[in-house]
Amino acid sequence: MSLFDQIISAVGNPQQQANPDQLGGIFGMAQQLGNSHGVDSGTTQTILSALGNHVRSSLQDKQSAMGGDQVQSLVNQYGGLGNNPDAVQAVFSQGQQQQVASDISQQTGLNAGTIQAMLPVLVPIVLNLLQSGSNPQDAQAGNPVLNTFLDSNHDGSVDLGDVMGMAGQFLSQRG
Repeated sequence: MSLFDQIISAVGNPQQQANPDQLGGIFGMAQQLGNSHGVDSGTTQTILSALGNHVRSSLQDKQSAMGGDQVQSLVNQYGGLGNNPDAVQAVFSQGQQQQVASDISQQTGLNAGTIQAMLPVLVPIVLNLLQSGSNPQDAQAGNPVLNTFLDSNHDGSVDLGDVMGMAGQFLSQRG
């Protein structure tokens, strides 16, 4: 099942945290952030795709070192819809932050400083999306959204930019 399918499944499952309002908030915050930096929606989607790859790699490393429960705890603690530099530091070391900004800058043509300024909002958005599969009543229950994102079979088929595009279509069909 794809990441988007897992998220939609979580929206329909009352035992998981996801709901249309959460998806709408995530999608809206990403659009608002892009607009505030003069970035069109296509470029914002590219930023999220690239950022998603970096977040996935970092969380996979953390999962190997600390275990899945610690990664879920990190996602729960730092997922949100606001500016949170601590979320960026929890996911990436200082050197990694600069590499992420540089890599995304190369892919989008945007200034690396602009990307770095966007990370404290974008990283919590990504973590909030991953949190959507959590079961708020049972912390020990698995999170299929996070598990799919971490792509345990390592086939590389997860793309957050595509997920955000599909989420936008899903939300517009509901409205």
